[in-house]
Amino acid sequence: MHLLCLAPLAWLGWRVWQVLGGANVDVLGAEPVVAIEHELGIGALRLLLITLAITPLRQITGWTATLRFRRMLGLYAFVYASLHFGVWLALDLVGDLSQVATEIARRPFITVGFLAWLLLVPLAVTSTKGWMRRLGRKWGQLHKAIYPIAALAVLHFWWIVKSDWREPALYAGILAVLLGWRVWKAVQRRRAVNASGRAATPRR
Repeated sequence: MHLLCLAPLAWLGWRVWQVLGGANVDVLGAEPVVAIEHELGIGALRLLLITLAITPLRQITGWTATLRFRRMLGLYAFVYASLHFGVWLALDLVGDLSQVATEIARRPFITVGFLAWLLLVPLAVTSTKGWMRRLGRKWGQLHKAIYPIAALAVLHFWWIVKSDWREPALYAGILAVLLGWRVWKAVQRRRAVNASGRAATPRR
């Protein structure tokens, strides 16, 4: 699983090395910085969606082994998102930290992207077993923030794309299915609870 999560990063690093070394300066296209940011951002978004897919996969297949990878995938999503944010700071803004607040406030797509990353920080920090014990039930409530985070990430990508909206629409559709599944299961559980409550109520 570690190798699968790191493979896109390794492939990107190899191409960056080719550009820097002059072996193939066109391997990242005409705008290398944009390509690097895009691939890191897409990596984060895909990992978020895969993390969200773990629960439906377990419920459909009964394969509980997938649950052991959920926190790991979420942490890798944070790593890719942090690298995406770091490359934007280092290469787009050339390390000018005084421009960060201005850019975040001025451009809506940066605003939602930064908010998604900011919400990921406490999830990454509290991903350890120690924090799970300390927070108890609150841990699960806190980590439900992954739902709005994924929505913000999709919106961030959608607003970046200027012409071809098919790829962000695909991710938006996948997210809608994953969240819709959860809503459907929640409705089913509520109906089952209500039905059992009515059955347990004695008739007069």
